[in-house]
Amino acid sequence: MSKLKPVEFCGSALDDLRAFPVSARREAGHQLDRVQHGLEADDWKPIPTIGQGVREIRICDAAGAFRIVYVAKFTNAIYVIHCFQKKTQKTSKTDLDLAESRYRDLIKESGK
Repeated sequence: MSKLKPVEFCGSALDDLRAFPVSARREAGHQLDRVQHGLEADDWKPIPTIGQGVREIRICDAAGAFRIVYVAKFTNAIYVIHCFQKKTQKTSKTDLDLAESRYRDLIKESGK
């Protein structure tokens, strides 16, 4: 069995994830576990406007629509850069800007 990549949270992403309703948190954990095992999340899409290799896990349940923005291209960890509840059809500029800022900071810190 291969070693799982750890999941690292940037900024307030972990606190934001913990604010999700229980059902969405459980699904988020399941989807991140899939990514740790080298699989794809069940419902995801790339977000190249934020950065290369950035993906969004989409969780929809009775409590609403939730998103986890992450990057798994680095060998040392999977980085969750933003978690939020989506309230409109289009992702807000605030959420996109925050994710992009955290991605840039991650790239600077990793030197990649």
